Amino acid sequence: MFSSIKWKFVLVYFLLVFIAMAIIGIFIIGRLEEQQIQNVTDNMEQHIETIINTSSDLATDDWIANREEIQSIINEGRPGSTETIYVIFDEDVPTIIATSTKQYEELVGENALFQNFIDPTIVLEAFSGEKGESVVKGINDNTPYKHLAYPVYSSVGKINGVIYMTSNLENVYNTVNDSKGILTSATILALVITILLGFLIASSITVPIRDVTKKAEKMAMGDFDQYVDVKSDDEIGQLASMFNHLTLKLKETIQDMDLERSKLNTIFNYMAEGVIAIDTNGSIIHANPTAMEILGLEEDDLKDEKCIDLKSLNINRINYNDISSLEGTELSVINSQVFKVKYAPYKNETNIIAGLIVVFQDITQEHKLDNMRKEFVANVSHELKTPITTIKSYTETLMENDVDKELYLKFLSVIDTESDRMARLVRDLLQLSNIDYKKATWKKTEVSLNKMLDEIIQKLDLVIKEKEHKLKLNIQKNLPSILVDRDGIEQVILNIISNAIKYTENRGIIEITAYNTETDMILKVKDNGIGIPIEDQERIFERFYRVEKGRSREMGGTGLGLSIAKEIAEAHNGSISLESIPKEGTEITLRLPLV
Repeated sequence: MFSSIKWKFVLVYFLLVFIAMAIIGIFIIGRLEEQQIQNVTDNMEQHIETIINTSSDLATDDWIANREEIQSIINEGRPGSTETIYVIFDEDVPTIIATSTKQYEELVGENALFQNFIDPTIVLEAFSGEKGESVVKGINDNTPYKHLAYPVYSSVGKINGVIYMTSNLENVYNTVNDSKGILTSATILALVITILLGFLIASSITVPIRDVTKKAEKMAMGDFDQYVDVKSDDEIGQLASMFNHLTLKLKETIQDMDLERSKLNTIFNYMAEGVIAIDTNGSIIHANPTAMEILGLEEDDLKDEKCIDLKSLNINRINYNDISSLEGTELSVINSQVFKVKYAPYKNETNIIAGLIVVFQDITQEHKLDNMRKEFVANVSHELKTPITTIKSYTETLMENDVDKELYLKFLSVIDTESDRMARLVRDLLQLSNIDYKKATWKKTEVSLNKMLDEIIQKLDLVIKEKEHKLKLNIQKNLPSILVDRDGIEQVILNIISNAIKYTENRGIIEITAYNTETDMILKVKDNGIGIPIEDQERIFERFYRVEKGRSREMGGTGLGLSIAKEIAEAHNGSISLESIPKEGTEITLRLPLV
């Protein structure tokens, strides 16, 4: 209970009032008791002095001879009912010679020092010339009595004797006890009022604090829509106002943080690069979807903080015993994909390295393009080197030797053929370059595919007859016109049919099919030639790619025909595809959109 600030406040308030009342009570009661006893003492002294001043017998030296007169004086002095007077004579053997008690006959002549109702100490003090006084409890009860021994001097300054007086202090202590009771009651009443006021005052303080505490607890649970009523302008009211201000600012800050976190999560989840965070133990503590796909992770792996084998990332410069030791960038191959891997340690709030951030950037396509570029340069160099070498060697032979006309013409024929071959290669390269850099201009007109196929077949008729091929035509009559660049599409179709003728053994079958759908014009060229190996089919449309490089070069191919055909088809929003079975034949499909 006393752990509550309210009860602590009430207890402190109670103790303060209690201690204050106790100190005041002790002081007042003590002072009252002293004052009452002093009043009694003053009255006793006044009474004794009155007796001394009014009695000439007390001034004589022989009190024994005047004992009767002295007794009369004592009787006439009329002490109070609570007071008793004893007249004591003889310093050597203090003897009672007179008394106000009814037992005076029994007491007269008795040694005063041996009486239990007389304090011998103060009697001796009085005979020594000083007033003696004390408070002594009664013999038969515990009632306190004030005892006063007053020396009486003769006319020559000699002590004749002692007047000893006692006074019952019961009334004094009754008054003191009544005062104590009144003060105790007042203290109890004050303490009750103190508790009530303390409770009310503490409640006025603790209720707002308790309200703030409850609201703060709800805020700790995530509910930031809290408001505290401000009921005063004091410190408690200022606390409530600051709490409301804090709540508002905290809510705005959290909203901003949520917005930023949402942005970061969106960026993190949808970024093309894979990102993982690894602690110093090698456990994955965070990964975005791209990284999970790259590393083959599941959601449960993140919940369980799966420990990943960093060696599987193929990062050679990482110290796998201390993953926080390095940062850098290098290439890594994971599941046949090429990644640029960037890694660096990250620190926690105490500025201590807590783990490693690894970023995976998929550069498979770039790596592939780079290899293709290198291969392309090598192929172009090789393709140009062969005819240039041939031309140079034949030219040098003609220049350095006398040859007959027949050999001369034969050499010139070879030089002309190789020059044409170089010209075709350069022309194809220029055409591809124009297509790549969007410099190719397509003069689109409405073209009849029926008419274009007739003209192409006529151009190839001589070659078909030379190889004794059988040509099957399944061409739909009255095909719709298509909006294309005539020269470009003619080049594509001519290339497809020429390849079918070229790579089909003599007496083969060439089948040409053309028809239209609701949206496209379809042209299929099928042969029963040598076919294309399965592993080469995916790359058949790459530049300079040949299935049988030596044989293709002998047949005059540059390896650019199908790649040019594909680029032209796609430039017309069309497509070209291939299906082939090795040693059985190949079918190429050209698809072009209708007008």
